[in-house]
Amino acid sequence: MRIIEAIQEEARATNDAIKKAISSGDSSVQKFYDNAVVFVTGGSGFVGKHMIEKIFRSSNVRKVYMLLRVKKGKAVQERLKAVLDDPLFEELLKEQPNFVNKLEIVEGDSSEDNLGIDDKTWARLSDEVNIIFHVAASVNFRESLKIATFTNIKGTREILKLAKACKHLKSVVHVSTAYSHATKDRIKGDVKDDFYQSPIPPETMIQLAKSVGDDKLDAMIEPFMDQWPNSYAITKAVAEELVRVMGEGLPICIVRPAIVVSAYREPKLGWVDVKNAYGPSGVIKGIQFGAITFFGFDNLQKQ
Repeated sequence: MRIIEAIQEEARATNDAIKKAISSGDSSVQKFYDNAVVFVTGGSGFVGKHMIEKIFRSSNVRKVYMLLRVKKGKAVQERLKAVLDDPLFEELLKEQPNFVNKLEIVEGDSSEDNLGIDDKTWARLSDEVNIIFHVAASVNFRESLKIATFTNIKGTREILKLAKACKHLKSVVHVSTAYSHATKDRIKGDVKDDFYQSPIPPETMIQLAKSVGDDKLDAMIEPFMDQWPNSYAITKAVAEELVRVMGEGLPICIVRPAIVVSAYREPKLGWVDVKNAYGPSGVIKGIQFGAITFFGFDNLQKQ
């Protein structure tokens, strides 16, 4: 317990230092975001929620547009309420109770043409948006190739179309994964922070997903799956090729996060998304409660 208490105390002290730094307003990052308009996809997920909370807590943005789709019969406003009810936003709501007035929902779907956004809204975004975070993705490792292609590859293509249309663009951040090029032939080797050859041209993959059924698509891509562990990793690898080609000339970067777990410090000590009960955090919790007594790493590597 003493070790845990010491870690918590250290984290609280660091959080206090961060708050003090934020209040000074001297950071070049803060100045970059000052009065900016931000567009975020995937804002209801683990990384997206963190991004939105951090942006509002740390900078004086003019507005954050958040792309949301109707899901499982829930309207976008209902889904937004569920996001804001997350304990992640507790401190922000105390410090800036009116931040929600700067958060505007754009109803759409990243897997659709033009992100499922109507022409009027698309034109407004093109006029206003300065910074884009493309976080939306299908992270289900067992997702069908068709759905993973529409979400992870086509979605990236559509966000790049929006970026090219933006008249006052300052930055585009594409969130990929550390495992996009962690292929079997690179085991025990280096995976550099660089572009790699795409296993298949992005447009070819999108057209195949549109024109053939699931079984036929799986059979056609099967030769490539020998190197990638699942549909998530391979579609993320192909999406990076879009960033390389379509993103030429744009102020764009790729971020490759690894496995996400609970928060160490910010914004709330030990916070973890309830969805992460199915990930590494859930495994740790299962071991703590004695619900998991055996974990087969060999089986995990084969999946």
